[in-house]
Amino acid sequence: MRIRLDIAYDGTHFRGWALQPGLRTVQGTVEGALARILGGQPRLVVAGRTDAGVHATGQVAHLDLDADQERRLSQGRGGVFDDPTGSATQPDPAAAAAAGRLATRVRGVVGAYSDVAVQRTTLAPDGFDARFSAVWRRYSYRIADERYDPLERHRTTTVRGRLDANAMDAAARSLIGLHDFAAYCKPREESTTIRTLLEFDWRRDAQGVLLANVKADAFCHSMVRALVGACVAVGQGRLAVEDVVGIRDAVRRTNDFTVLAARGLTLTEVGYPADELLAQRAEQTRARRDRE
Repeated sequence: MRIRLDIAYDGTHFRGWALQPGLRTVQGTVEGALARILGGQPRLVVAGRTDAGVHATGQVAHLDLDADQERRLSQGRGGVFDDPTGSATQPDPAAAAAAGRLATRVRGVVGAYSDVAVQRTTLAPDGFDARFSAVWRRYSYRIADERYDPLERHRTTTVRGRLDANAMDAAARSLIGLHDFAAYCKPREESTTIRTLLEFDWRRDAQGVLLANVKADAFCHSMVRALVGACVAVGQGRLAVEDVVGIRDAVRRTNDFTVLAARGLTLTEVGYPADELLAQRAEQTRARRDRE
């Protein structure tokens, strides 16, 4: 049985998503709660590993249960599942109901005012892989350049001096497309920096806060925060709109802009294809990663 988990968290006091010995992480916290409920050593596969301080409202993970964990999941409904190994396209109603209750049980373990919450748990469709089936990820970034709201301080980066939002938006849109973003990524050995940037734009909300919308098929390390930093340099007049493309096409890191803090960054959404295409997408993604 594979279960999909939709997860939200305030990343302020986490050392990122991934397990790290002796450090508090989102994965460690959620897996610890799942272990108390299901037993064994639950292991989550996640759509995207966020860095220390990065938040999420739309993180997605999956969890595979062994037979004993399936039994423990079913406890409290008066019996075991009729068909715990049946097709996820036509799930046993009791199994689906028990999977749906798991989110509430996790919230009960982590506490009512925890900085992480499993918002929803469902039986995963056949072929679903939280990481490899994903076709795109979306992030937002918040910047306060004039008005400071202390209630939003954990998820907003502050920049002194009013920024030119129109210039930032023009710079962002000029970067959209399939390109090598090595200049906007922290290099990792044997990892490609070629990405398709699907959307990148800026706007001000009703309170005047600058909001970036960034969507891509995938992101390399620190890519969003570097892209945001380059746009801020444009908004400050330190770079011209056309400079951000020149930096990208030079395919090398530069000191012309500052990579902004993690606190303003939130993973908001992960996109998946139709259920009948999930397995095919996962296979294609794995094959591409192997070639890389």
